[in-house]
Amino acid sequence: MSRPLIEWYEGTSAEQIPWEQAQDADYVKSYLLPMMTEQPSRYVQNVQTRMDALRVGDRIMPITVNDTEYDNSYVSSVFTHYVTYAKEELVMLDSAVLRQALSIVLTGLGRWMKKSQCNKMVIVNNWLLSTNLYHDVRAVEVKDITESCIQKFPSHIIAFRSVCRRLYPDFHKGLVEKGYLMVPSRYVYLFHPDWPAQGKWRVRNTLNRDRKMLAKSGYRILRHEELGEQHVERIVALYNALYLDKYSRHNPQFSVEFVRLAMQKRTLTLIGLEKDGQLDGILGYFERNGVMTTPLFGYDTTLPKETGLYRMLSCLLVQEAQSKGILLHQSAGVGAFKADRGAEGEPEYTAVYVKHLPFYRRAVWKVLAVLLNQIGIKMVEKYRL
Repeated sequence: MSRPLIEWYEGTSAEQIPWEQAQDADYVKSYLLPMMTEQPSRYVQNVQTRMDALRVGDRIMPITVNDTEYDNSYVSSVFTHYVTYAKEELVMLDSAVLRQALSIVLTGLGRWMKKSQCNKMVIVNNWLLSTNLYHDVRAVEVKDITESCIQKFPSHIIAFRSVCRRLYPDFHKGLVEKGYLMVPSRYVYLFHPDWPAQGKWRVRNTLNRDRKMLAKSGYRILRHEELGEQHVERIVALYNALYLDKYSRHNPQFSVEFVRLAMQKRTLTLIGLEKDGQLDGILGYFERNGVMTTPLFGYDTTLPKETGLYRMLSCLLVQEAQSKGILLHQSAGVGAFKADRGAEGEPEYTAVYVKHLPFYRRAVWKVLAVLLNQIGIKMVEKYRL
């Protein structure tokens, strides 16, 4: 099998990238060129990183390069993901004793991760979004990509986020064969209109109830073309109300420039819910290789829960997936809600390559991989977190 052409482009050489030869050429250029030529923090405010690009055959992948930056969003900081964010989520546990014990464990893990320079990392195909989707990456290509990264960044960890075996079996196989450690990161939910769901009649009834609720709600569906500059700040506020204020400030903090870019270049397809001239709900999705996911999602959290904005926005997403006949990656969280609507749970991993690094930097990742694979995934599967 032929080896792929691999070329590196630093941010300053972004204009030299042969964008027109890439898969999804318009999308990739529209999204990456501003990120590479300006500071990524202009678009994702809580991310300080260097963004390069790697050309692998006819695919162009963004590369984030970090050294410390421990306060970054989890999309570019594994310390934030496995320590800071994890500590915040301890409030979900009922047992005060367990919360205290795990807090002590995470504090110790954090010290160990910092000593091992955990954030000195190159993340391949990192779009600075909650979920990174992939073009086809063959198992045989993993070796070449890894060796190219090591040659350019010999003292950095090499990583891939959002690796899901069910979505990318050959890619996953190549990572394991190359010696990547598969460190569980989330338990995500996947929905496909053609998958036979358990209790299919119940799933169908639940989805029908959601559709009826949307139809009777009095909300008007605003398609991408109907959204304009007058909605930009409201969209940011709706996202912030849910993902930053309700959940965590360590989620990506999208700026008005990010939303403008999505609106003008369609880097996300936006759909809103409006009533009485007020935008109360918003979602933004993108597609790649037969999969769609929604990095931008929000609604007015001050409205009564009975309004059902989360249900209606989720219904819109399912309808989009059904109309396109493609898989919907629903990210993590509210597992019971998603399972009731036909989604199936699947572990997602951060694949980490550390073989070229000294032992003191490798050890923490080996321990973390074992613990999360043996204990973490089983807990999430049991409680549908």
